[in-house]
Amino acid sequence: MRPFRASLALAALPLAALTVSCDDPAAPDGSPPLITALPRQLTATEAETVGAANTFGFNLLSKVNTSFADSNVFLSPLSASMALGMTMNGAAGATFDEMRLALGFTRPRKRILGLVLAGEVAEAGGAVERFRRGARVYAFTKFHFGGYAQYTCLPETTTIGHAPSNLSYEEAAAIPYGGLLALHFLRRAGIREGQRTLIYGASGAVGTSAVQIARHFGAEVTAVCGPANLDLVRSLGADAAIDYTKQHTLAANARYDLVFDAVGKRKTSPLKAACKQAIEPTGTYLSVDDGTPKLSARDLDHLTNLAETGELKPVIDRSFPLEQIAQAHRYVEGDHKSGNVVITIAHEAE
Repeated sequence: MRPFRASLALAALPLAALTVSCDDPAAPDGSPPLITALPRQLTATEAETVGAANTFGFNLLSKVNTSFADSNVFLSPLSASMALGMTMNGAAGATFDEMRLALGFTRPRKRILGLVLAGEVAEAGGAVERFRRGARVYAFTKFHFGGYAQYTCLPETTTIGHAPSNLSYEEAAAIPYGGLLALHFLRRAGIREGQRTLIYGASGAVGTSAVQIARHFGAEVTAVCGPANLDLVRSLGADAAIDYTKQHTLAANARYDLVFDAVGKRKTSPLKAACKQAIEPTGTYLSVDDGTPKLSARDLDHLTNLAETGELKPVIDRSFPLEQIAQAHRYVEGDHKSGNVVITIAHEAE
């Protein structure tokens, strides 16, 4: 058995019978779907696991057809990670109704979810230029989903990149979600050297990446988090750390050029309100909920470079086997994780 890992984003597919994650429509030339799949009856244990973790009751799929379009990459994921922001509670910039529109109102548009993965290229279409069979890759699948499976199929044009050579698949899977969002919003805010930057929610998947990326750009970083993670954010490069459970105001002379809310607008506190009031007149306040970011493969390549130079380190709270997917989701939804939660999935010996 070889390990399969995944970086979570809220959905739930359990157990090792899983072999398919691509359920895309037929190609424009009328050829069959990239990968076809037939549903099967869930066992009692599987049904309990799915029901506990998934509002929509996604089913396992079990039959693979390896036909796929010439411009697509057929992947064998070996890791995936959980990102609370991309749950039915809302993606970055998306409301609950918008998420239902994207995912399906009465039933799922995609039977297998999972937004972030790391693994190997099993096959590549003849028109694929960047990847060849056996390449170590990681990806943010966006609304293609399909990361919670032993195999998935994605167009080369989606956000796929070569995984950092110095990271395991488990570590690599903990990079794309938080890293891509943090990079997008910090660039959008005009992050620059010497800038006084406060990151609210600095210990989550987005926050831990934001602290490190802000430091990469030369900013002076103040990190806000809970008491259990103060040492963590300091170890990631924060110049100062504030415990939001004990400190409800800022010093009278505290001023920031940039305040980045890495947890979203649904979470608030007296300190968060004070942070908004401490922005310089020409400064910027930006939330991870402000608009839907466009995430590119080029940005993922930039994260690879940062990881390989040691400027961006994955933060993994804990790992769960796929059989415990429901428990993993409950843990993530408790809003107390640090960084990322990783799922491990076993592949049958070939």
